[in-house]
Amino acid sequence: MSLFLSSYENRLDTKGRISVPASFRAALNNEKFAGVVLYRSFTNKCIEGLSMSRMEQLASATDKMGVFDGNLDDLSAMLFADARPLQFDVTGRIIIPADLLAHAGIGDTALFVGRGNSFQIWNPADFRVAQEKSLENLRATRPNLII
Repeated sequence: MSLFLSSYENRLDTKGRISVPASFRAALNNEKFAGVVLYRSFTNKCIEGLSMSRMEQLASATDKMGVFDGNLDDLSAMLFADARPLQFDVTGRIIIPADLLAHAGIGDTALFVGRGNSFQIWNPADFRVAQEKSLENLRATRPNLII
């Protein structure tokens, strides 16, 4: 399984291409699909990114929902109808569609943020604000992971 760690700030070139961080591409080396899947986040002002195999896991999870479950319609609209499979070019770049960039408020610079099994792409300034809020929340709740 792909593991996305750390944060990397990259610039979009004049043609709208951006280099996916080398460590993220390396995490995807064993994937059948040589690229990433992106969709608009429905929890944050950012773009969600993951491997095709992780997207397949999400599809399997939605198969366990009730056929007439209203949440299934919403999830399908956000996860599958909105998803963009983007292949890497020979230098490891992708072109992020304009509507995804607009959703995240990304201009000429984007921040790739590792989230373990997935990653997010943010406007760097917006992420700094969100990260500070997360830090405050964690200090208040002090969650405990059981390993």
